[in-house]
Amino acid sequence: MMAPAVVVLGPSGLATGRRIARALPGARVHGRAGRVDGADESFDGVADYLRRLFADGTPIVAVAAAGIVVRALAPCLADKRAEPPVLAVAEDGSSIVPLLGGHHGANRLARDLAAALGGHAALTTASEVAFGAALDDPPPGWRVANPEAVKGVTAALLAGRPVRRIVEAGEASWLDGLPVADAGPVIRVTDRDVPGGADELVLHPPVLALGLGCERGAPAEAVEALAARALASAGLSVRAVACVVSLDLKADEPALIALADRLGVPFCVFTAAELEAETPRLANPSEAVYAEVGCRGVAEASALRAAGAEGVLAVPKIIAGPATCAVARAPRAIVPEAVGRAPGRVLVVGLGPGDPGAMTGDAARALRAADDVAGYRGYLGLAGPLLGAATLHPFELGEEETRCALALALAATGRVVALVCSGDPGVYAMASLVLELQDRATEPTWRRVAIDVVPGVSAMNTAAARVGAPLGHDFCAVSLSDLLTPWPVIERRLVAAAEGDFVVALYNPVSARRREGLAKARAILLDHRPAATPVVLGRNLGRAGESVRVTTLGALAVDDVDMLTVVIVGARATRAFAAGGATRVYTPRGYRVGP
Repeated sequence: MMAPAVVVLGPSGLATGRRIARALPGARVHGRAGRVDGADESFDGVADYLRRLFADGTPIVAVAAAGIVVRALAPCLADKRAEPPVLAVAEDGSSIVPLLGGHHGANRLARDLAAALGGHAALTTASEVAFGAALDDPPPGWRVANPEAVKGVTAALLAGRPVRRIVEAGEASWLDGLPVADAGPVIRVTDRDVPGGADELVLHPPVLALGLGCERGAPAEAVEALAARALASAGLSVRAVACVVSLDLKADEPALIALADRLGVPFCVFTAAELEAETPRLANPSEAVYAEVGCRGVAEASALRAAGAEGVLAVPKIIAGPATCAVARAPRAIVPEAVGRAPGRVLVVGLGPGDPGAMTGDAARALRAADDVAGYRGYLGLAGPLLGAATLHPFELGEEETRCALALALAATGRVVALVCSGDPGVYAMASLVLELQDRATEPTWRRVAIDVVPGVSAMNTAAARVGAPLGHDFCAVSLSDLLTPWPVIERRLVAAAEGDFVVALYNPVSARRREGLAKARAILLDHRPAATPVVLGRNLGRAGESVRVTTLGALAVDDVDMLTVVIVGARATRAFAAGGATRVYTPRGYRVGP
């Protein structure tokens, strides 16, 4: 579950909000602007803000009257299986009420907060009230094989009928509050692949570790088929798999990552030394494997390592084509984060123009998921409200390669690192540089880091949207900075764009020392399109002091522009007109309009 947003509406609730945030790892206090001073981030419009958090899947702990939260979120309610936890907390912390997502973590949050605040968790879920357990909300990692049986078994319990509890794998102390007998509906806790039935609820504890090794570039379908075969050979359920595990040399293996994603479990890796320590427990130690990677087994050793000292091999190594697979069983639930490390990741995140409201949901989620956040100091300031408990690594302008190298180095140790950029990370930002560093890396651990590019709204898109649709037909972007690209190359691109009659977005148009590039670009474009061609100047977009104005190519002056400005020069067909109290600009697609 992602870190909750602690929403405080008034100054009298701030102290309680702070106590809540301290009790929940990664939580931040969101305070209403003009009412709550000293919050981690502020917002305007209570209802809209709550709806946005809810739509992003962010757990909400609101220090507010329950009615306010209910009225705000009522239009958003559709599928109770998909809603995040939502709680209302009294300003003095005396009552904690889970309003939504009770069986998706809200009840657990309420109990945890009640303990932290010395308050009362006002649980209304019938089974939790009666027995302290919700059968459709088992502990983390557990899976319900047949959810359709939950209602009937719960109804029987609430009607006073005891159940038979059969524990075949793991331990199920969380069910100790249920009345049991030798007859009645069955709750079966097992790692076996059994279907259950109307009177038999099957719960799978996360006690299986799926150990895998494979050749580089092994087909994902082959690896998935082998894993299914290994589990089926012992009658084991995929729902009891706690993690996919392997040697750290395979941290970037697409097939293994894809399998873990498909199963919805973590992918964890171990060093060769850690796996070599498991040699006495291996059923099939291999000197050939030792000569290749430094340990005498990968599939069996990684599975056993994840299952712990009391774990046993449930399925010894099976070899099929390019892959090997083994399964180990632990006596208790496996906590993947405690037994291995996840492969590192670099998330290259586009913040958009600066306004948090213009940031994509994926970007916000990536920031909340990061252990570390690196970037230009000014961009970290823009991202501040969403950074949670991440470690910050601020850099100055000109240190682009250093910040990308740091992100790769940190991710190589297993951390999730967000590398933040303004606008879109693939448009004159850090995505290409971090990929280039990885491509040229001599450090092997850098090559095993997964890199995800999380798009954002680029400056040209924001400027275009402010005035209409100047990018409505073919367009291109050209940077006028010659720090990394020689001016003759820039000039050739400008000529090609002018001759091709593209709408042109000019990035980095001027700086304190670069003044002539924009004038040269204007001259080139004027050779191929009229002086009356509309030009859009967007400055400081999405931030305080934003300005957007429309001029013409003939009237464009270097002094109208600075480094914070993006310039959009229209094509020959681009039009500007006055309507609705503003100047609108568009480039027609060529659709037939009118008779």
